[in-house]
Amino acid sequence: QVQLVESGGGLVQPGGSLRLSCAASGSGFRIYPMGWYRQAPGKQRELVATITGSGNTNYADSVKGRFFISRDGAKNTVYLQMNSLKPEDTAVYYCNLYNFRSDYWGQGTQVTVSS
Repeated sequence: QVQLVESGGGLVQPGGSLRLSCAASGSGFRIYPMGWYRQAPGKQRELVATITGSGNTNYADSVKGRFFISRDGAKNTVYLQMNSLKPEDTAVYYCNLYNFRSDYWGQGTQVTVSS
């Protein structure tokens, strides 16, 4: 059973930065795609960024140039560095892992961008 545990959310002022972390339990996850999604109140969950096992990345247009996804295979951890945060980035951020059979999700971490 895959378990994903996110951390690093919080309250930040516009223009600030946060780094989210997602640790996957178990081993052998370095080959699987992982990513971050977010869901704002009253909106559908949307893709933020993904990274393949070989390190190829993909970003939503709204975060390109501000957010950066990376992974540490030895630690089974994926990160999301968020810079130049805007109020519209406020949402619950979810970590995702796809093991080519099923999607797995973390419990989510709240990010609030407000002055």
